[in-house]
Amino acid sequence: MTDTDTNTRTNTNTDTNTGTDADERLRRWRMVLGGGPAEGTGRRLTGRDAAMDQALEALYGSAPHGGAGAPPPRSAGLGGSAPQVARWLGDIRRYFPSSVVQVMQRDAIDRLGLSALLLEPEMLEAVEADVHLVGTLLSLNKVMPGTTKETARAVVRKVVADLERRLATRTRATLTGALDRSARVNRPRHRDIDWDRTIRANLRHYLPEHGTVVPERLIGHGRASRAVRKDVVLCIDQSGSMAASVVYASVFGAVLASMRGIGTRLVVFDTAVADLTEHLDDPVDVLFGTRLGGGTDINRALAYCQSLVSRPAETVVVLISDLYEGGIRDGMLKRVAAMKASGVQFVALLALSDEGAPSYDREHAAALAALGAPAFACTPDLFPEVMAAAIEKRPLPVPASGG
Repeated sequence: MTDTDTNTRTNTNTDTNTGTDADERLRRWRMVLGGGPAEGTGRRLTGRDAAMDQALEALYGSAPHGGAGAPPPRSAGLGGSAPQVARWLGDIRRYFPSSVVQVMQRDAIDRLGLSALLLEPEMLEAVEADVHLVGTLLSLNKVMPGTTKETARAVVRKVVADLERRLATRTRATLTGALDRSARVNRPRHRDIDWDRTIRANLRHYLPEHGTVVPERLIGHGRASRAVRKDVVLCIDQSGSMAASVVYASVFGAVLASMRGIGTRLVVFDTAVADLTEHLDDPVDVLFGTRLGGGTDINRALAYCQSLVSRPAETVVVLISDLYEGGIRDGMLKRVAAMKASGVQFVALLALSDEGAPSYDREHAAALAALGAPAFACTPDLFPEVMAAAIEKRPLPVPASGG
């Protein structure tokens, strides 16, 4: 049994607690170990516990799909029957909390090869939607029949709407503040004076005999205007390993595009480059405009992004990629160096997801760091702070485990 199997079994939402403490311990161990002749507890499960165990056994009691040398399955598994899978999806939603359901669905797709069943509308209506399911659906987009596409879009739209509700307000608040602070005004009105910056800028004019600083130069916060003050280019790797990052980046792209002071471009790439900026008013259209699973040519993508830069000192380019370059490595690094030399703020994110640091090309990450562009994995909650730092041209808040 793998760590995932054990963790899923121990995170079940059981509420049955009969018998002595010893009996309860045996019951819990039986749920974890999954039964079988070598399991050793001798504990029989009944009622709700038996139904939960059957749902777990159908997934974790069978050999992973295509596993060479794996022992024969102890149960019938989920097979290829859509009705049977639909019943199983209903069972796990009945017995387990949403977070566990999402893990079990992901494991079913990976272990038992159930991706094909997601092409059936009734299956999509039964699953618990999350970012990872959206990534799977996007990877199946090109083979998805017309009868399923509308259902798939509805599933994706629900997840995107939930993400926007969670991320949009904080992102707008954080970046609006960063835009205002970055637009310094040297003749501000009294209420707009940034006193911290003004005092620091005039410390040399300190008069010890009066115990005060003479503010010869006033620095103020910029006031909001309709003019675009910063340009942001999101350059997103759409290779298969970046699925969750593509989902989050598309949502953030839509949020940035809705902000008056930011001009946003969104570019996705594999070995080709696609500019999806015109779809930014609807991140679902952006997501269905991607094609997960291709190769990678970062150099070509950065060449296109470089061509979009008209105001280098006011531009932030965000590359979201695991840096496995299939194109010209030296060309990629030279483009980054050229953009930074021109004044562009360059941000390299190895992932934009909740999963932490992914597999990535450490040599390329080190080369970018040597150019002054540290590459690191970024959670969605940290992304607004990273963008605020880039807009204000201050050091990025790189996590301790960053590259």
